[in-house]
Amino acid sequence: MTETCNIAAVLPSLARERPDQVAIRCPGSRGSDGLARYDVALTYAALDARSDALAAGLAMHGIVRGTRTVVMVRPSPEFFLLMFALFKAGAVPVLVDPGIDRRALKQCLDEAQADAFIGIPLAHVARLVLGWARSATRLVTVGTRLGWGGTTLAQVERAGSGAGAQLADTAADETAGILFTSGSTGVPKGVVYRHRHFVAQVELLRNAFGMQPGGVDLPTFPPFALFDPALGLTSIIPDMDPTRPASADPRKLLHAVNQFGVTQLFGSPALMRVLADHGEKLAGVQRVTSAGAPVPPDVVERIRALLPEEAQFWTPYGATECLPVAVIEGRELQDTRAETENGAGTCVGRPVAPNEVRIIAIDDAPIAQWADTTPVPQGSVGEITVAGPTATDSYFNRDAATRAAKISESPAGGSERIVHRMGDVGYFDAQGRLWFCGRKTQRVETVQGPLYTEQVEPVFNTHPDVKRTALVGIGAVGSQRPVLCYELQAGVPSGRRSAIQEELRQIAARHPHTAGISRFLRHPGFPVDIRHNAKIGREKLAAWAATQG
Repeated sequence: MTETCNIAAVLPSLARERPDQVAIRCPGSRGSDGLARYDVALTYAALDARSDALAAGLAMHGIVRGTRTVVMVRPSPEFFLLMFALFKAGAVPVLVDPGIDRRALKQCLDEAQADAFIGIPLAHVARLVLGWARSATRLVTVGTRLGWGGTTLAQVERAGSGAGAQLADTAADETAGILFTSGSTGVPKGVVYRHRHFVAQVELLRNAFGMQPGGVDLPTFPPFALFDPALGLTSIIPDMDPTRPASADPRKLLHAVNQFGVTQLFGSPALMRVLADHGEKLAGVQRVTSAGAPVPPDVVERIRALLPEEAQFWTPYGATECLPVAVIEGRELQDTRAETENGAGTCVGRPVAPNEVRIIAIDDAPIAQWADTTPVPQGSVGEITVAGPTATDSYFNRDAATRAAKISESPAGGSERIVHRMGDVGYFDAQGRLWFCGRKTQRVETVQGPLYTEQVEPVFNTHPDVKRTALVGIGAVGSQRPVLCYELQAGVPSGRRSAIQEELRQIAARHPHTAGISRFLRHPGFPVDIRHNAKIGREKLAAWAATQG
């Protein structure tokens, strides 16, 4: 008999061991001060029992093991109940970032070929008006159902009430979910997660960061909150728009931190900057984790200053396709700041066991077999690859993308496995630390050789009047002209602009790898990705730079 592998399998035991511990707490009513009262909560006992009822009710409505189900629900108790109910049912939730471009969103939903659609009323209206997920015939509304048929989540739960424990005997290799990438460097792709990937992520996160049951987490990116119940944590869902972290109100975040004794916090680099700029102490927080893009060195330093002395600030490296890959703590990251600002790239730490991270020669073509790769010497920049328990093995309905990102390997004495190409370039230093140098597709291939974004931009980001920079290339690959686009800090006088450009030229001349950059273009506001508000849209900037004469 195959052993059940399912992220929801831990819920019944947690419900028995800590029935009254709050698993999820969400913003509810609002006081006269404008701050949320967080009076909506689910205990572990309630999360387990109600997700059982929902799983049974979903089965009555045809949403069963293997049913691909689009989920478009805001962070709320219903979102978490629904997700664990789908896992228990063995159904396959399809998650797409709601903030991405509408055309890309429709393409993602069409590619997923979903059988069911569960969403808030606004999502159903958009489904009808914009033609989303036409293949979905089983409809559930979270809230008031209008004229589009189907049923409501409340009715589903009532139908399944009293059905008892629910847990499909899912196997490790069964599809557990389809999670679409943000599409910040291309068209979003549906990453196929198998049950073993989710279970392995929980284990790696527990081991990498020493997470213990009973902690209180403030996850500002909702999908990460799904791991909290499996880790025995309490999730405080913040009062913010998770698709706009750069616009979060730091007062609201600190209110939650202080009211509930938050011990750990997860956020994108953009959210870390919001907290750093606000400058209020994060008393009681023992662990901060930031991922999604490199965290600027000044933000690391300022967040560290807001934390208790013994607290840790972790910046894990990874992607939707494989997370976590490597981790580094803020103290060590601060120690490498000078190297980063002199062109070494960004240190992302050491691989998380049992991941095997290797660097191969940069190649834009698919590589079918590991035997066809070329390893590069320690210290040389190449493409980052990873093999491990959380490395996913395919994209849904994207065979070409799968061939481009996956390599088959048959290790001596072991079974065949998939090696994931991260699409990033980097190298290992003599201490065994991994350094990130940028996206492979965003490298600039000049006559003198390649330039990598993370080895160039931090050099110029040291200028006090510069908010951030972006390296782009104009022209044919192999003879591209490097251009440095830059964005100024707020309040810089217009009379300073010509002097700043000259100062950037002087910075370029100090470093051999940047000396060939002679063109600098000021941009009013960089395009950034919707999810983290930190990944710069360099492809759009390159197109803009090419029109600037």
